[in-house]
Amino acid sequence: MASINLNGQESESAPLITDTLPKQAIDSIIMVSDSIAADRYNKNKSNMTLLAAWAGVNIIQGSISATNATGSGPYFFRMNAYWNMVNLGIASVGLFQLRKEWSKKYSFTQNQLAQQKLEKILLLNTGLDIAYITTGFLLKERGNSQNNLQNIGYGNSLLLQGAFLLVFDLVQYGNHRRNGKILEKQLSKLQIHTSGNGIGLRLPL
Repeated sequence: MASINLNGQESESAPLITDTLPKQAIDSIIMVSDSIAADRYNKNKSNMTLLAAWAGVNIIQGSISATNATGSGPYFFRMNAYWNMVNLGIASVGLFQLRKEWSKKYSFTQNQLAQQKLEKILLLNTGLDIAYITTGFLLKERGNSQNNLQNIGYGNSLLLQGAFLLVFDLVQYGNHRRNGKILEKQLSKLQIHTSGNGIGLRLPL
């Protein structure tokens, strides 16, 4: 079993990892980490582009239809347009941030932390999506009981937008979770140990 200290000093009990570990094993871990970072970038870019497209369609269609609809329709389409102005802002900021990540190099640990952070954000978003749907349902029911067209229209809009975002975030989470499991499998190959020179990592041969 080869080992190397995190502080860069050679362990007394074993030679440096690069002295005994096949280069293919190290290259394999680095390659997996880099490929997942690239895949995460591509997935996020596609998802933000999809969100921007959804937002654009809703803003245009909502603005036009709000002037022609009747009953609760104007409120429904107006809320769709307002809601997706926020979505368009989120997508624009997300795409801008991705430009900074294009040339960024991650260590294995940094890659895993970025992956975990993204998965937690997506889970939080699904909770918010359920809250949007619940609020929409309550607004619609209240509107029906009080014959309030505004509440009905707003409620229907929240139901639609919340349902879209829930599916959107769940699909994202499922795709990213698969990558997270691959990183976790790679991490499980590394073992932390202590020696006279500090803390080190071991990769069983």
